[in-house]
Amino acid sequence: MKTIAIHNHIEKEYDLARQHVGKTNADSVTTRIKVYIWIMITGLFISGVTAFPIETELNWLMSQAGNFNPTMATWLYKVYNAVHATTTAYPFLAYGTDWLAFAHVMLAVLFVGPLRNPLRNIWVIEFGIIACVAIVPLAFIAGPIRGIPIFWRLIDCSFGLFGIIPLYLCHRDIKLLLKLTPATY
Repeated sequence: MKTIAIHNHIEKEYDLARQHVGKTNADSVTTRIKVYIWIMITGLFISGVTAFPIETELNWLMSQAGNFNPTMATWLYKVYNAVHATTTAYPFLAYGTDWLAFAHVMLAVLFVGPLRNPLRNIWVIEFGIIACVAIVPLAFIAGPIRGIPIFWRLIDCSFGLFGIIPLYLCHRDIKLLLKLTPATY
């Protein structure tokens, strides 16, 4: 009888230890997921907010043009002149850039869903991965049509490349969290 009681006690202790290890793993995976999502939220928010004062930013870049490669400096000068001429003659066209900025901020807000519940909102992460992949064909189809130089299209593509890394890691960890906590969502 005493052997059975000891065995039952050991089994209970083992179960508690196993639950603790599972919780610790789930907690560390959840922390990583949140870090990846905060990287995306921060990047999208900064991209959005910095799109509002585009002419001011380009003006500052022009003051630093001597520090750039001549090809880059020429391109920035061309872009600044186009933005300045457009906003001077047709200020309402800058409203399009405002909407672009607003969209980035709203996309950042979209990622609050998986931040709160990654298992239920994995679709947001998948949407982000699709958007990152879609940057490449957009840059290489629309870029030449709009006269965007190849080096600038590669810069645009880098946003997709850098964005997909935390999203992929986040997606992988959400799948792992699903295995660790299958019935909690």
